[in-house]
Amino acid sequence: MLDKIFTKLELHFGPQHWWPVTQEGKLTPEYSGGPKNERQQLEVCFGSILAQNTSWKNAEKAIAELNKNDLIDVKKINKINAKKLAKIIKSSGYHNQKAKKLKNFCKFLSGDYYGRLDLLFKNNIAELKAQLLSVNGIGPETADSIILYSAKKPIFVIDAYAKRIANRLGYKEQSYEELQNLFMQALPNSEKLFNEYHALMVELGKNICKKEPLCGKCPINEHCGYCKSK
Repeated sequence: MLDKIFTKLELHFGPQHWWPVTQEGKLTPEYSGGPKNERQQLEVCFGSILAQNTSWKNAEKAIAELNKNDLIDVKKINKINAKKLAKIIKSSGYHNQKAKKLKNFCKFLSGDYYGRLDLLFKNNIAELKAQLLSVNGIGPETADSIILYSAKKPIFVIDAYAKRIANRLGYKEQSYEELQNLFMQALPNSEKLFNEYHALMVELGKNICKKEPLCGKCPINEHCGYCKSK
């Protein structure tokens, strides 16, 4: 069923061409198709952290400020005062905590991988996720976003939209890992597919499968137990 759902979502919404965050983010046109170099990969990592518990618009403003201050740089994040960094990323919300998270990530990358993402990303998916989860402030969703969208490795990101949609489809009381396994076992192991599927589910969750769903407009309502029960 999950493969049929992807096809219907793609037909309804069209290709999304995301970069990838946990909320509502799309890459600017020059990044379409994924990050091309390590600086862009680092921007995706920072964006995944900044997008926690906020809209992508707010995270995007914070990324723009980091770029303006030439702070898409591991060494510079390590050196900058945390309060000054928090002020720069204020638009992302929870800016004091997120400043600490950015610094934690960069300290980890510097200490264990000489500040190089390419060395970190040489790990297989299981080890890479374990390494990311060891960083204070990075949870499963953020770790998986970094793995999928920056490292370009196939893992399915489960965010609030995916949880809501899966619950309404009948996959209730499932943990993050259970839902992730559900999608990954039902679909071909493809980074591009997981990227696009996640983006399409965000579109569905934002525009149709809201807290108060618009079931009559839903392209997958024939598969949805919630819609059928209404």
